[in-house]
This record gives sequence, structure tokens and C-alpha cells, in this order.
Amino acid sequence: MKGSVIALGQIEGREVAALIEDGVLQDLALEQDGFATGAILRGIVGRPVKGLGGVFVDLPDGHSGFLRAPKGLRPGQPILVQVTGASEDGKALPLTLRVLFKSRYAIVTPGAPGLNISRAIRDEDTRRGLADLASEAMTGADEELGLILRSVCEDAAEDEIAEDILSMRGLAEAVLGDIDGAPELLVDAPGPHELAWRDWGDVDEVDDSPEALDHHGVLDQLSALSRPEVRLDGGASMWIEATRAFVAVDVNTGADTSPAAGLKASIAAARDLPRQLRLRGLGGMVIVDFAPCPKRDRHVLEQVIGKAFRADAGEATMAGWTPLGNYELARKRDRAALPGWVA
Repeated sequence: MKGSVIALGQIEGREVAALIEDGVLQDLALEQDGFATGAILRGIVGRPVKGLGGVFVDLPDGHSGFLRAPKGLRPGQPILVQVTGASEDGKALPLTLRVLFKSRYAIVTPGAPGLNISRAIRDEDTRRGLADLASEAMTGADEELGLILRSVCEDAAEDEIAEDILSMRGLAEAVLGDIDGAPELLVDAPGPHELAWRDWGDVDEVDDSPEALDHHGVLDQLSALSRPEVRLDGGASMWIEATRAFVAVDVNTGADTSPAAGLKASIAAARDLPRQLRLRGLGGMVIVDFAPCPKRDRHVLEQVIGKAFRADAGEATMAGWTPLGNYELARKRDRAALPGWVA
């Protein structure tokens, strides 16, 4: 099936949103327990932890978060923080002091003043019109509040954009004025359906029918994600297995014994790896054992995997080749691992 589709539905009574392009699942949002990425909370600063370069923060309901490289904070001080990713069981949630109030058209940025318009909007007349609209909507706001207009503003109605800016501005002002007090959830993270509307842009179709997930092949692709083996073109495969310490990826050529089999399989794996990690909710250190290929071809793999991860929304750092010939990278753990109830 050609084109882009957002399929909305439920599995086991939990919200699910899926982004499909040309029949292939590209992104996934699942309802989860606890504080999800994007939640804004009031927390209480704990004591600095020597050697870790940060402090633990007391959160509501007995939860704990970790804030890296804090400056000027004192134990017992109430602060506003935002959850930046998922954590393993028993570990603190990653937090940031750089709180963002995000909606479909606008992002309000406390502590980062100024107006920024998405570079994807290139028409100068459109940019000028959006700048005037934003200036009017932000008139009278605190000088420390900044604003980012997102790429979907290019084709949106002015009244919708203005309403979105005013809504996010009002929310930001209300939350920033409510710093003092005990730990509390102030702004919950968006649910899967809301996140799809907010972050996945314009698509050819939005299907919220009861059979949407099944009709677009989402359920079958979710079932495949629950297994470690990933089938690649030409009979090759890669196995993705998460351990407590890192994610291990093993690439195999299958029945192909031609001289170029190793390079072909490794290129196919490198191109699909960001999507697989994103959909499976895997991050942290990733060690890839590519299929055997000459050392002279390693630069080709470096270019392919670098390009693949640059196109991915998740933050990743390419560490390069190890002495034993594996490839190492680190990907930000920005969502929870795929839960068992989706399989």
C-alpha cells in the first residue's frame, strides 16, 4: 500500500498509534504506565552524587529522577523538570531543566528567548507572515519565553496557529508560576493518539476505524518486532537482542556465499537498524557484529550507518570500530522498550 497512514487503535485496552509509509511501520506510540517522555513535573532536589555528575530529584508518588550537571541548585529546592526518556526498572528517570511546551504548531521555550521558524519553511513571504503572527501572539509575554514554529505551520490556517501559540503560552505561564510546593505532575505527557497528531505531521490518511491496526498490517509487524530475528533482502538476517548492559546485533548472510554477500547483508542491516531500534524502544550502547567483509569496505558501512542514523529522530553517537572488528554506537533511550502486551 503506497502513501503515508496514521493508524489509531487499541490493544489490550491501551492506546496505540502507528505511522506507516508504503506499508512499512516507521514509528509507534504506545500507552505506558508512569511518567512518559515529555511529562513536566515539580520535583525536589536531593543531594549531589559524587562521581555521577548530577543529583537525584524526588518526584511524585515516590518516584526518583536524575538530573545531570546541575548548577546552582541546593538540596530541598523545588524545581521544574521534564522527563527526557525511559529508564529501566529500578533506575531513576532521566530529567532536564530545559522544559519545553510543545504542540502541533508551536513550541514555547522558557529560558531560551527569541523566535525561530522551522528551516523546512523556505518561502520568504510565508516566513514573514508567520513572524508577524508570532510577534502578535507573544505580545506582553515574559521576555524569557521563546517560541519555535514547526514545519506544519506552512500549510496551516493562521487562526489555528495563533490559537496554538496562545494555548502553549498560557500553559507555560501557568506552570512557571507554580514552582513552589511538593512534588507534583504538572503537565502529563501526550497519549499515543495526541502524540501522533502533534508530532507526525501531515499524512495521506488518518484511520481510526476499529480495524485500522489490522487493516494496515500493524499487528503483524508488531508480532515480528517481538522476535529477535529481522529478515533482510536476499535471505540475510540480523538478530537484535537486548542485555542488561547493551544491545547486541548480529548480522548474517544466510545462504548467499558470493564474495559480496557480507557487504550486501551489512548494508541492508545498517539501513534498517535505526528503525528497528526505534520501534523496539531500545537504546543505550549498541554493539553490531556485521557480516564478514574486507576491511577496505568498512568506510562504506560507516557512511551508510551514519546516514541512516542522521535521518533518525533519536540522538545517536557513532563510536566506530572496536579492535575485535565490531561496530559500536550509542542511541538515546527516548522511549520504553516494547512491552509484552503488544505481541
